[in-house]
Parts: sequence; C-alpha cells; structure tokens
Amino acid sequence: MKKKRIYVIMTLVLLFTVGAAAFIYILKSPFEAKRSPVSETVRKGAAEKMTEVDREKLVPETAKPKGIKIAIDPGHQGPHVDMSAQEENAPGSGVMKQKATSGTTGTYTGLGEYELNLDIALKVRDRLEKLGYEVVMAREDNDTAISNKERAQMANEAGADVCVRIHANGSESPSSEGALCLVMSQDNPYVGQLYGESSRLAESVLSSYCEATGFSNQGIQVNDTMTGLNWSEIPVMILEMGFMTNEQDDTMMADAAFQEKMADGIAAGIEDYFAHR
Repeated sequence: MKKKRIYVIMTLVLLFTVGAAAFIYILKSPFEAKRSPVSETVRKGAAEKMTEVDREKLVPETAKPKGIKIAIDPGHQGPHVDMSAQEENAPGSGVMKQKATSGTTGTYTGLGEYELNLDIALKVRDRLEKLGYEVVMAREDNDTAISNKERAQMANEAGADVCVRIHANGSESPSSEGALCLVMSQDNPYVGQLYGESSRLAESVLSSYCEATGFSNQGIQVNDTMTGLNWSEIPVMILEMGFMTNEQDDTMMADAAFQEKMADGIAAGIEDYFAHR
C-alpha cells in the first residue's frame, strides 16, 4: 500500500514537471523564434538594404554631375603683366583696343581689383563644383597673360554653356555704390542674338548676389564696347560686384568673411538661372 502511494506521488510529480516544462516552452518559443539564426539573417539583410537606400537619399541631387559647364573669368591680371598690345574689339570690326588692363584699386583698402576678382572667382568655382557643375577658369593666378578676346575664345572652345565675368567697379564719385551687370544690346551687330539669355543670366546672378550681400541693385546695363562680350558665342555677362572707390563697398569686399557671402550669391544666381532655363 505504501509502495503504491509512493508510485502515485512520483507519477504526479513527473506529470507536473513535464507539464510545467511544456508550458514554459510554449510561452518562450515565440520569443526564441524571433532570435533564430534565419530570422536574424533576414533582419540584418533588411537593415543593410535600408541603409543603402538611406545612403542614396543622403546624397543631394545637386552633388551629382549636371552635364553643364561654366566658364568663370576673373577680370584683369597683375600690373606686372604687360597687356598693352592691341587686339580687335569685335570680329571684323577693325576697332583696336588694349588687350587688357590691371583694373582699379581699392581707394580705402589698397586691394587690387585683379586680386579681388580672382579671390571671389576661385570661391565661386569651388561652390559650383560641389554642386556638380564643370568649371573652366580663364585664369587661376595673377600672372597669366590672357587678353579679353582670348578669354572669350577660351570659353567658346571649352564648350562652356555660359560665361560669368567677375569684376569690380570704380568711379570718380565716392558716393557711387552697389552692384550692376553689363551685357550686350539687342542691336549689337556681333552678338545681339545673345542678349536674351545673357540678360536672364545677369538678372539671376545680380539679384542673388545683392540678396546675399545686401548691396544695392543698380540693374543691368548694355554696353557694346566690351571685347570680352563681343567675341563670345555663348551667353555672357559682366558682374561689377561693387565700387572700390566707395568706402563701404571697398572695405566690405576686402573682408574675408564677407567674400564668402559674395561667392555664395554668385553661385546661387548661376544655379537659379539653370533651374529656370
């Protein structure tokens, strides 16, 4: 009788133990399944795939090549470079002009225009290249002997889509201030057909530049005497960034931090032109 009771108790204990283990397995198994090697592999694969998609999204569209080439022409060169020889002002015009000059000088800072033009042009180049544009430079130092006619021809032969010529202004009146652009007129017998696109380019660049710098917008002016315009075969403009004979313009344009704003404005204006062309 005693043995029978012991067998019954042992049987009950065994059944309870087995039942409890089964119950725990049932509760635990769904969570274990989530950590199974197969599920973990799938999870990692999905995460890696998502990371690749996210990486693509993080690459800005503007950082990819645009297939657009910009010619940047920093006006003038150092005064030690002899550019006194003559060249024809326009194809077949017979009118001769000096090949180039060294430009004006900051009345209050002593900064040479040729130096300012190059400093800003190089900053614009760097910004445009980061946006995905291809850039060709008329000069990258102050020692290059390249005439106004040759600058235009360089841009033409390079297959540039547009040319932006960077200059600074001067005046006998110290009160003259602000930025303006020069383009050819519609009646220009050599490049009048470029007036429309050149004006649109000038408008975009000038507006963006003035917004970035706070300089007053003195508008777009036509000029048919500029050799660098008359030899162009592509839309072209001259940006006069400010008056080096005006104290405020001169001192601001010589400031390194302010030059970053100047370059930002020019690059943004070029980007805006192509966005709406």
